[in-house]
Formats: sequence, structure tokens, C-alpha cells
Amino acid sequence: MNITVSFPDGGSRVFESGVTIADVAGSISHKLAKNALAGEVNGKVRDLGTVLDSDAEVKILTWDDEEGKKVFRHSSSHLMAEAVQNLFPGTKFGIGPAIKDGFYYDFESEHVFSEDDFEAIEKEMARLQGKKDPFEKKIVSREEALAYFKEKGETYKVELINDLPEDAEISTYRQGEFLDLCAGPHLPSTEKIKAFKIMSIAGAYWRGDEKNKMLQRVYATSFPKKAQLDEYLRLLEEAKKRDHRRLGQELGLFTIMDEGPGFPFFLPKGMILRNELENYWREIHREAGYEEIRTPVILNRELWERSGHWDHYKDNMYFTKIDDADYAIKPMNCPGSILVYKNSLHSYRELPIRMGELGLVHRHEKSGALHGLMRVRCFTQDDAHIFMLESQIKEEIKGVIRLIDDVYSLFGFDYHLELSTKPEKAMGSDEIWETATTALREAMDEEGLSYVVNEGDGAFYGPKIDFHLTDCLGRTWQCGTIQLDFQLPEKFDMTYIGEDGEKHRPVMIHRVLFGSIERFIGILTEHFAGAFPTWLSPVQVRLMSITDKQLPYIEEICAKMKARGIRAEVDSRNEKIGYKIREGVTQKIPYILVAGDKEVENGEISVRRLGKGDLGAKQIAPLIEEILAEIRERRAD
Repeated sequence: MNITVSFPDGGSRVFESGVTIADVAGSISHKLAKNALAGEVNGKVRDLGTVLDSDAEVKILTWDDEEGKKVFRHSSSHLMAEAVQNLFPGTKFGIGPAIKDGFYYDFESEHVFSEDDFEAIEKEMARLQGKKDPFEKKIVSREEALAYFKEKGETYKVELINDLPEDAEISTYRQGEFLDLCAGPHLPSTEKIKAFKIMSIAGAYWRGDEKNKMLQRVYATSFPKKAQLDEYLRLLEEAKKRDHRRLGQELGLFTIMDEGPGFPFFLPKGMILRNELENYWREIHREAGYEEIRTPVILNRELWERSGHWDHYKDNMYFTKIDDADYAIKPMNCPGSILVYKNSLHSYRELPIRMGELGLVHRHEKSGALHGLMRVRCFTQDDAHIFMLESQIKEEIKGVIRLIDDVYSLFGFDYHLELSTKPEKAMGSDEIWETATTALREAMDEEGLSYVVNEGDGAFYGPKIDFHLTDCLGRTWQCGTIQLDFQLPEKFDMTYIGEDGEKHRPVMIHRVLFGSIERFIGILTEHFAGAFPTWLSPVQVRLMSITDKQLPYIEEICAKMKARGIRAEVDSRNEKIGYKIREGVTQKIPYILVAGDKEVENGEISVRRLGKGDLGAKQIAPLIEEILAEIRERRAD
């Protein structure tokens, strides 16, 4: 019997029934067969050895596919578990899933793992990998599985089996002497797992429940090639150097204190950086036709009940009582913006109305999730809300997309888009959600943008477009968001007077560019490694003299620069010039200017540009104009 296999590019081929996914890959090209890790059959990831006996849609998964990476790294976790079994007999095994950038396995062992064990585990993994043992799947009955794992004393596997539905298929995978309860899929063999590294150890409660036993979680990563592992480790080291928490302290930008965990304190230099970002935000919003507003931080319970936050978001909110009434500290700015809109009557001629707000919001985050400026409990959202006619939706969305593109391009970020659709817990009918989702799709399509669809990941009041930017280390950060909302205008009875003189319901867009000012500063700090563009740098110019004799000369230059709006300062300390220059470089100051007798005599200054080194002596007036042009144009170099 023949079957038809269809491929993602729209093509198809006819095969004899009983062909495997590996055979299909081989029929396409030798290279694809060599790189294949698994296959996706009708949307489900399967082993390459899976037999196809009916028509199917098939995608061959390689390292370039996220699902391919997951199969590779989950197989790697089994290899690590086998090594641990050999080195530390009596170890009991929990679970070993693939995670972002790697995998882990949870162990219960009398041996307390430490970094001293990493080399031995890696060495044993390499020995086992060299055997090229196949990953062999076997479907077993519940009774057979329970009997085997009970005999082995694998209490965690027994618990997992008992928790499976009665009709669940139970399978095991064996490679070499290691057999594990696992649904798979896996690589054909250990042969492809050629590069791996044990990364760290942590404690982890079994199944995430603190009432259960604490297991030892060993984290690791793996790659098909050693060069890929080496590059990954290099980027990790670079990321450590760029850690915004360390740089924030060293550069005097911000701090987190014990008196306010999750509530950042911005220091004077950090405030300069923050204010420059906010000034830029205000400038581009004025040009784009937005009006700035400010709404209260605390509003009453009735408002949050009306908005839906009380039912859908209260676990993340902070509360207080005022005059025996319930109030909440706002986790979002949108209800306040709606009240501003409702403060007066509006005509269709006024729409769209674009309101922007740098609004301070508070959200309850668990202490374990807090991370510098990236995850905090209070932050400033650069929010804007657009109230418009239904006929204006696409053009307004496209306008926001272009604005966000301008912002990310300024900082040198690439980005990709994701469209998130209706979640399980959502307000409104399927018809309204479909209308809103279609509008977002069409806007992106008309702008010629590619995007990924995240089914069921929208906000509770509407679908959204998320902008995921990529920094210089290749890491992605979700920042900008566009959310289309038909729900809140209905809940708050928002209206405008139409051409017919009757009341009509506007449509609402929620959107942010930076996302959170605090988080964006953290991202910028790591992206630029603290060496901010001159326009953002808290100190733009530091001047210093070879001896005290030239001090009046550089103080005069500094005064001229300050008068023109350049953030300049004089380092007059009684230290060697080499030391002061090195410290200026460490502080990531864009321009270090040095004067000796020669410079004074020629009316010049010696210029050292961060990242470019010594630029030689320059005349003062042209240099000031050059620096001002760089600041004015907000150059990123």
C-alpha cells in the first residue's frame, strides 16, 4: 500500500507503507538524513524510527528547530543519568527534561554532588557516548512497568506510573545498561551527543512541592559539535561580564536594598540615564500625536472589579484600606487611562485619541523570581492607550509597529514578532476575539512582517503582538507589546458621538515600547556592557591634566562644555595620569580628554574615545561641535 507524505513547503511524496521518518529524510537528501534528530508527524514529535503506515504531514527536525534541540538535550539527560548510575550506584532517579539552553536530571543519592564530580561525570558520559548505544523504545503494561521499577527501588518512577491515566500508553527507553520510564522521543543513538558540559547543581523539591523530599538537580548542556559548546560557554562568560546587577553597582546606576527587595533605588547617575530615556520617549510621542497623562497609583476596588483585574489578576496585586474601603495599588495603567477618556464627551472627529503615560505600577512577584531590574515588584510602564473607530484599527496598529521599529533600530536591536491568541480564561465572545485577532494579523501582513503564533497566550481582555528583541549576545527579551481590546470599552461603557449623532463604542489599543523602563535599562546595560552611547551616558566627558599646572585650562574647557549641555567633569585628583585614564575607561566614559603643556600651548586637547582608543589632539571648538552632533543625533556608535 502506498501513502502520501506532505512537507511544510507544500510538497509531497509517495512512499510504501511502513517507511520510517529516517527513510523519508534520506529520500530528500543525504545531508538532511545526517542532520535529522527526530520528526514531527501530524504535529507530534516522534523518533526517527517511527513507522508511517498512513498519509501524514511530516517535518524533519534538525538542530535548527527548537523541538529538535529538545529531543537532543532530553536524550543527553539520559546519557548523564546513565553516567551517574555507573559512578554512584544506589542513586534513585527523578525526571530529566530538556530546558532552555540545556537539560537537568533530579537525583536522590547518598553521595552529595559537588563541582568536584563534574569532570568524572563528563568523562563517563564521553565513554558511554563512544559506544554509540541506540535509544530503544519499548511499550510496556502498567503491571510490567511497576514490577520493574519497584524491584529497582525507583520510588519516584513508581509514583509517576501510578499518577498516569488508566488508558495512558507507558513506554521505556533503554540505552546501554540504563533503562528509564520515558515517553520520548529520543535520538536514534548516543552517537550524535558529541559535546556536553555539567554546569551547576541545585536543590529541588520532588515535583516542586516543598512537602516532598529535596533532590539534587544537576544542570548541564549539550551540542552536536564542540565548537558550538565552546561558543556557548564563551557567550556565558561574556554575559557574566555584562551582568547589569554588577555593572549597576560599579557604574553607580542603581541598587537593591534589603529594606525593599524587588523595589529598585536609582542613584544619581542612573537617574540621568533614566531621564534621557524618558525625554526621548516624550519626544517621539509628541511627534506621533500622543498626549501625556498621569493617573493615580491607588484606586478603589470597584474600579478593579469593573476592569476584570480583581477576578483575573488579584494574586499579583497589592491592597490597602482607606476610610474602611478596599483599594488596590495599580498593577496596570489602563483603567486610569479609561477614566481620563470618560472625563469628557468625545466626537468621532476627535478619534483616534492617543494617550501616553509613564506610569508606576506594582505587581507581587515571588522573592525567588526577583532578578535585578529584570524582574521587580515596582516598575514604570511606558504605556499608551489609543481610543479609535473600528475603521482605524489597522492603520493605528501599523503606526505603533513603525514607532516600535524606530525605537529598537536606534539601539541596534533586531527583533521578531509573536501573535498571542485567546487564552482559556478570557472575557468576551469568540466572535469579538476573532475580529480583534484578524485585525492584528492583517496589520502585520500588510506591513510585510513575519511572525509566530502563540495559541492561547493572549491577555484576558484581548489578543496581542509581542516584540522580542535580540541583544548583542543573541539573547531575546520580550519588551514591546500591542494589545487590541474590545472588552474594556464595553465594561466601562465608553462612548463617542458618531456622524449620526448617536453614541457608539470605541475600540482600544494598549501598547508599550520599552515595556518597563527599569527592565529596559537592565537590557541596555547588558547589551552595551555599560558602555552606553554618548547621549545616554551619565558622564559624557571626563577631563584631566598631566600636572596641576594645566588644571585651569581643562576647567575652562569643562565650563564651556557644560554651558553647551554636555555632561562633563574634571578629575583633579592627585593621581598618576595613567591610573586616571584607566579608571575612566573602567567607568565606561565615552570621552577622556587629557591636557599637558603641549596641548595648552596649541589650544588643543588630547582625545581618547571609548572603544576607539587614542584619537590624538583636537581643537576645542570643533570637538565640542562633534560631541554635540553625536548627542543630538543619538548615535549608537
